[in-house]
Amino acid sequence: MTQPAPSAQHQGPEKGPAAGPATPPSTPGGLRALGLRADVRNLSLLGVLAVLVAVGGLTEPDAFLDTGNLQLILTQSSVIGVVTVGMTLVIIGGGIDLSVGAMVALASVWATTLATQDFGFAGILFTAVVVGLAAGLVNGVLIAYGRMVPFIATLAMLASARGLALQITDGKTQIVTVQSVLDLGLPDAYVLGIPPLVLVFAAVTVVGWLILNRTTFGRRTVAIGGNAEAARLAGIDVRRQRLYLYLLSGLCCGIAAFMLIILSGSGQNTNGNLYELDAIAAAIIGGTLLSGGRGTIVGSVLGVLVFTTITNIFALNNLQSDVQQIAKGAIIVAAVLVQRRTLRNGET
Repeated sequence: MTQPAPSAQHQGPEKGPAAGPATPPSTPGGLRALGLRADVRNLSLLGVLAVLVAVGGLTEPDAFLDTGNLQLILTQSSVIGVVTVGMTLVIIGGGIDLSVGAMVALASVWATTLATQDFGFAGILFTAVVVGLAAGLVNGVLIAYGRMVPFIATLAMLASARGLALQITDGKTQIVTVQSVLDLGLPDAYVLGIPPLVLVFAAVTVVGWLILNRTTFGRRTVAIGGNAEAARLAGIDVRRQRLYLYLLSGLCCGIAAFMLIILSGSGQNTNGNLYELDAIAAAIIGGTLLSGGRGTIVGSVLGVLVFTTITNIFALNNLQSDVQQIAKGAIIVAAVLVQRRTLRNGET
């Protein structure tokens, strides 16, 4: 008897079928409908962002619309934005990473020790990236080959990385003395008025979009997030794919750690605090399903910009931080309810 093809089909976030060679092609009409829904979600987020800009312009016109403040919003979005790109890929692949904030902290303090700073700019950058990759590798091995639940494995990494970061710093702030690193945070380093960190964020976003939407790796990621067993039957090495996803998340954390070093001029064990929640929240309101199998990099980036703009508006209007957290929580709940409603209406 002929083995039937897997029935659960999941499409990529903005293009064709996600399963391997055994998967029959989807209809052009289905692809167009999926792309249209993604466009509608992104346009809705752009509308929300436009409303927030209008609110900021009306409540604090001089301060909010100032060029320096707009540059600040983009710069603050950049660090968490890079982390969110990695988080989005992991969630689309059916996983979760609660350790991203702790990995940023660990990479930032390891890269700012006196021994590391002796190697200058290259030493700091190399160390931050390698530490991020190493932590991501541990997560990936535990989850893919150790068969640990992603929630548990990354929660353990969160605790371990925070503890190691505290041990390295002994609770003290490590000041960066390498001038070439500090110079990147100065206005003189801006390119056409754009801070270098924003350019790095843009580059990571473009690479993440290309990986997800224009490569076999991206299609496999969506496939294992939608139905790992169907992906396995289609010939995809699910364990290796998951390992690569957590490596990418660790790489993004390493890059973000270096960006944070530039931004703050120091390394602290408290760096990256609650980044995991911000990254997950941005991905969710950007249209990424927590169950996996669907999401867009563009939507996640817009989610980051929405949250950062809200925080900036609240700060300019002297609203307390607890009000900011309540507003963020309300936005997350609303986004999840919208996702559930669209799924009940037949959206895949």
